[in-house]
Amino acid sequence: MKSLTERIYKTGGRNNYGHISARYIGGGHKQRYRVIDFRRTKDGVPARVASIEYDPNRSARIALLNYADGERRYILAPDGLTVGQKVMSGTDAEISAGNCLPLHAIPLGTNLHNVELLPGRSSRVARSAGSFCQLMAKEGDYAQLRLPSGEVRKFHVNCRAVVGQVGNIEHENVSYGKAGRRRWKGRLGSVRGVAMNPVDHPMGGGEGKSSGGRHPCSPWGKITKGLKTRRRKLSDSLIVRRRKK
Repeated sequence: MKSLTERIYKTGGRNNYGHISARYIGGGHKQRYRVIDFRRTKDGVPARVASIEYDPNRSARIALLNYADGERRYILAPDGLTVGQKVMSGTDAEISAGNCLPLHAIPLGTNLHNVELLPGRSSRVARSAGSFCQLMAKEGDYAQLRLPSGEVRKFHVNCRAVVGQVGNIEHENVSYGKAGRRRWKGRLGSVRGVAMNPVDHPMGGGEGKSSGGRHPCSPWGKITKGLKTRRRKLSDSLIVRRRKK
């Protein structure tokens, strides 16, 4: 649907001064952004799945919905969604793949995706191919979800989520096969620090091949493996169990 697409302006990894701020980004095939409905606010209006399409901007497939009132929207296609299937949003919707409900209306143990972090703020969690959260518990105004990372976190019961697992589960098994295919995706080849000269990287130089001689770091000397970079956030109080514990 051309009317549901927008133009993408590529930066090539440069900031507003023209300096590289994100390395190894550039090139890539021209794409248009598909506008996805992450809010699912058309409550009580049934929609029929018109098609399931490829989206170059994400790992998941997208589904085109034809609503009963004539409007059309794209959503993330959950696993098992088929053309011709009916989907709904709202508290009264059934617990079936593709339907969107608030957490207080979803039974425990249900697999969910496309979850809102804050009520009415558009979904943020579990949107890539094959990912899902599991509703673990409800207590008062908060529900506990186990995220794809293994972290258990509290969400307000008025946050919306879509039932099911994101489709295109086989995406993690895809092999690019050659460097050129990554170039089509807009990713340039990354050069190892130990292969550079000392002027370009702290791990560069040395007679013959070297293994670095120091802890792995970035070109600016920042440790890259194991250094904790998360500062204390307000959301710490909502985390029940960390992903690495």
